[in-house]
Amino acid sequence: MTFAASPPWSPPGLLLIIALHPALYLHLTKASAPSRRDYCVLGAGPAGLQMAYFLQRAGRDYVVFDRAPGPGSFFTRYPRHRKLISINKLHTGKANAEFNLRHDWNSLLSHDPTLLFKHYSRAYFPDASDMVRYLGDFADRLGLHVLYNTTIAHVTLDKAQQAWNGHYFILTDQKGQVYQCSVLFVATGLSVPNQVDFPGSEHAEGYESVSVDPRDFAGQNVLILGRGNSAFETADNILGVTNFIHMLSRSRVRLSWATHYVGDLRAINNGLLDSYQLKSLDGLLESDMMDLALVKDRAGKLHVTLRFFLEEANQTADAVALPQDDSDNFAMRVAYDRVIRCLGWNFDFSIFNKLSSGGEFGKKYPLVRANYESKGSRGLFVLGTASHSVDYRKSAGGFIHGFRYTARAVHRLLEHRHHGVAWPATQHPITQLTSSIVRRVNEASGLYQMFSVLADVILLKENATAFEYLQEFPTQMLAQLETVTGRQARHGLFVITMEYGRNFSGPDKDVFFYDRSVGHMKDAWQSNFLHPVIYYYRHLPTEQEVRFRAAHWPLPRPTAIHHIVEDFLTDWTAPVGHILPLRRFLENCLDTDLRSFYAESCFRFALTHQKLPPFCQQGYLRRQGLVGTERLRRPGAESGLLQASATVGQRLEDSGQQPGHPEPIDQPPTPAPPDQLQDSNKEEL
Repeated sequence: MTFAASPPWSPPGLLLIIALHPALYLHLTKASAPSRRDYCVLGAGPAGLQMAYFLQRAGRDYVVFDRAPGPGSFFTRYPRHRKLISINKLHTGKANAEFNLRHDWNSLLSHDPTLLFKHYSRAYFPDASDMVRYLGDFADRLGLHVLYNTTIAHVTLDKAQQAWNGHYFILTDQKGQVYQCSVLFVATGLSVPNQVDFPGSEHAEGYESVSVDPRDFAGQNVLILGRGNSAFETADNILGVTNFIHMLSRSRVRLSWATHYVGDLRAINNGLLDSYQLKSLDGLLESDMMDLALVKDRAGKLHVTLRFFLEEANQTADAVALPQDDSDNFAMRVAYDRVIRCLGWNFDFSIFNKLSSGGEFGKKYPLVRANYESKGSRGLFVLGTASHSVDYRKSAGGFIHGFRYTARAVHRLLEHRHHGVAWPATQHPITQLTSSIVRRVNEASGLYQMFSVLADVILLKENATAFEYLQEFPTQMLAQLETVTGRQARHGLFVITMEYGRNFSGPDKDVFFYDRSVGHMKDAWQSNFLHPVIYYYRHLPTEQEVRFRAAHWPLPRPTAIHHIVEDFLTDWTAPVGHILPLRRFLENCLDTDLRSFYAESCFRFALTHQKLPPFCQQGYLRRQGLVGTERLRRPGAESGLLQASATVGQRLEDSGQQPGHPEPIDQPPTPAPPDQLQDSNKEEL
């Protein structure tokens, strides 16, 4: 038996439509409504995955978008010759994981010890494919929420009073799907090849597309435009097969060992310099490309001429005047077979309405504030390589080993802004001040890599009896510390940074000069190499003081400053050379005694002094120090303070104390008045 289908306007059809109407309505509404997230991340590269990790650990609502089928797509093609210049140091002689990150430039931060890059490559300069594999495992093992094959084609704002920042970010992908986000992180890196528009520039091949097979350059004359690592990487690849290579740029060579900037020319790529200086036909030239022009002759050869020679219209290539027509010693008078453009990368602004460029960096970087938030739109943050304008040529914020820490700082700022979670801090008694600083300067990787940009901040409690320790806070935001962290700085603060000597580095500096090392603690303020610097402020600096600080100073002028003398081993634990001057500086600032004492000395102080050192106040007076010696245990038992049957070991176990304290001193020092504080390194210790 068969049944004819009822038309939709018949009674059975109408009943079916009525029954399905709510479901159809919900389906259509769901399809048209935007998918809502508190946090959206553009890009599943290292910076995007790093932020995703922090969001996931905090239990936040987020999603990551990436146009590729997997994470780290940039490294599937770049660098073109596949060797990374980020250090992968497998051995340091130490087991401290935080310290080892100082020399691991590829790993992202996570709680999983298996997600360290040393498990993916044993090469000091790894292959780029290892980075792709590492990022894939990082996203998969941690279960990060990434939408692959999703290209965000347009980003706009939708004003809304109830939104966190007064507006939502509306993201539209290539399929027309719409996403609504309260906070937007842009971690797309720099992806647009930088091109200089000069006459004949169309004849130049780009780094992004030029052949990487050296056989294609055999017996050719090659001109490379640019002077960064990509230019020298390209030159090294073909150095052994070309007739010669000339490299042209308007700036001189900047060597990373002279500038201390990882983005400048690295030793692994500088083979052309050796060939040039040893007169093996290759060479470097300086000239503004906008003054030059390229002319192709009938044989396909490329000639370099001057721009003003092309001013006359309708000239054929053979009729264009060449510089050698007037000067037979013109350096580039020989025709070239290939011209390769290696001029770096710019940020892609095409999908944004409210992400502005300009200022010092032109079209290379977005304009961002010290907290990495866009100057054009609140709630839009730039992470990773594209955020490098904050510390360009000053620190490592444009590279994995730098921006993994700045991403964490941004996350901590937003945890307080949107969720009321104060910046993480630990609280300690003042007696642990010296040891806390010594520990951090000897192991902290964030301070070490983001020198002068991120700093540890110590907030003193009333009467300097205790302190809070905040790690890796952006130095340029110091004046806003209370409002952005949820912490109070009412009783003074110390700021700990790592710095190079101000006259030590630069493209024109000889950093290998004789007597470059500073070894004596009294000359620590003249230290050239990276070393810890401690700033003391009686009051939190103002916004004006931070903005108008002295040139080349990371922080405003402090009440007092202390340089820990540089150390060849970057090990600042020498009792006399490092710790003693630091402790005396802290004591001068706080007008107190930070030494540790045996209980016997505290007992004597209690009988002879009105004010005891903090160590005795926080230990001895709380009956936590009398058991330090057997000689004092007996009088304590006789006086009823201790049970006569209690042994020293039992008493220590009951009180949770550890036996023994270094440095028994019989008399406390008399600290210098705070108003007489100077640079402590210049005083006689």
